[in-house]
Amino acid sequence: MAILETKDLVYNYPDGTNALRGINFKIEEGQMVSILGPNGAGKSTLFLHFNGIHEPTSGSIEIEGETLKYDKQSLLKARQKVGIVFQNPDDQLFAPTVFEDVAFGPMNMGLDQDEVERRTRDALEKVGMSEVANKAPHHLSGGQKKRVSIAGILSMEPKLMVLDEPTSGLDPNGASSIMQLLYDLNKEGMTIIISTHDVDLVPLYSDNIHVLRLGQILKSGNCKEIFSDRNLIEKANLRLPWIAQLFEKLEGDGITIDQTGYPLTVGQAYDVLKDKL
Repeated sequence: MAILETKDLVYNYPDGTNALRGINFKIEEGQMVSILGPNGAGKSTLFLHFNGIHEPTSGSIEIEGETLKYDKQSLLKARQKVGIVFQNPDDQLFAPTVFEDVAFGPMNMGLDQDEVERRTRDALEKVGMSEVANKAPHHLSGGQKKRVSIAGILSMEPKLMVLDEPTSGLDPNGASSIMQLLYDLNKEGMTIIISTHDVDLVPLYSDNIHVLRLGQILKSGNCKEIFSDRNLIEKANLRLPWIAQLFEKLEGDGITIDQTGYPLTVGQAYDVLKDKL
């Protein structure tokens, strides 16, 4: 059974803009899935439906086979199962200290103080932020704020974590660090969905991709299926990863590779080239 599924999801903004156009999407427990698309594709709008922040114009959301309803009790239950990390951590961090911020979710779940403290300390330790527990969130770096935002969701112990552009605004090392953290959390059993337009990032961490453009899923598949479809890449206003572009140029110069599809990561490129050098 899918942990989350959307069925014919449609959403129109109050001004009439059709943001989502019949989205059918499913994620199984334990997966790490990427929603790949350019800015304006509808990724953030889609994510805000996953735990009821937005209510669809038509269609439905199912969480563990149960159709999401929009009364207060149903939404509280949904948000304990599906946690969303916003693109801008400043939209999520508001308490005087990091510890209080991460503790906010468990406190609102009605847990006793000992359990709140346990969850908060465990979450901060998992993201490597224990040492800043007593600092004010606005004194942290961008990467630290991202980690604290993730800890705030982890402390609620959801089954699914949804992250909107988790590497936005970070330098390359910070982006790699955040993605490694998400990869490790997924290996520990956390189901994860990320949205991104970074085509170089996706092949490193996820082999389940849904390409979104103008509120529609154009194609779903693994990395090779997605990035070997040039018509899809052009239609979605994306590009090939830099590694694939290199091999495309080499092929144009008459240097061929004995496999289907171009390498997409440095490791894959090395495996192809090591016997040719």
